[in-house]
Amino acid sequence: MKIIISPAKKMNIDDDIFEYRSKPVFFEQAEEIMNYMKNLSYDECKTIWKCSDKLAQVNYDRVVNMDLNYRLTPALFSYEGIQYQYMGARVLSRDALEYLQDNLRILSGFYGILKPLDGVVPYRLEMQSKFINYKNKDLYEYWSDKIANSLFEETNLIINLASKEYSKCVEKYLENSPETKFITCVFGEIKGDKVIEKGTLAKMARGEMVRYLAQNKICDLEGLKRFDKLEYKYSQEKSNEKTYVFIKS
Repeated sequence: MKIIISPAKKMNIDDDIFEYRSKPVFFEQAEEIMNYMKNLSYDECKTIWKCSDKLAQVNYDRVVNMDLNYRLTPALFSYEGIQYQYMGARVLSRDALEYLQDNLRILSGFYGILKPLDGVVPYRLEMQSKFINYKNKDLYEYWSDKIANSLFEETNLIINLASKEYSKCVEKYLENSPETKFITCVFGEIKGDKVIEKGTLAKMARGEMVRYLAQNKICDLEGLKRFDKLEYKYSQEKSNEKTYVFIKS
């Protein structure tokens, strides 16, 4: 079983407390993207990032000085988004961290796919970003089926806790591996007869789900269904073979 999650835009460097264990499997591809970005002007980078001048300047300075072998932080401790806050990786036991190293995969527009303890540097590059004057029009075309096939080689059961922006990198290529079961977890509330998923609450729940799976070393679907954090409960009625729905009471 492999769990996939999205990265976060905000990242930090923390190379003192936790040591990275390995380099990303697509290190050479990340290096290629880095070299492409280094040849862009500030304005071109800002166009790709679609962000404020303040954020663009910080990230442009990062690109100019980027070295993929220097001051590496384990990916799990580098990302700072809501989902990662609710994961609480820094207070997980060693056994729970080993579970995540074995079972969790972080999808990334820059690195492709990451194990939790792969060493990374801060970057800004969303999967939906479009290239300027490059051989590929965007990152979806650049990565093609590489990310999906890497997962298919590891498992035939994927638990999707990623946003659509990232999960489509895998879901689009499921025909490459017909035996693979791909289950998307939805965290929502009942409004009328519909299940409504709210962005921030869903991110919180995804983080709690990862934490729950790690602390309990869950390796089967029945264990997944028992998730009950943040007042969510599995709904047999709203779920199906491809989508597990958890409703907030």
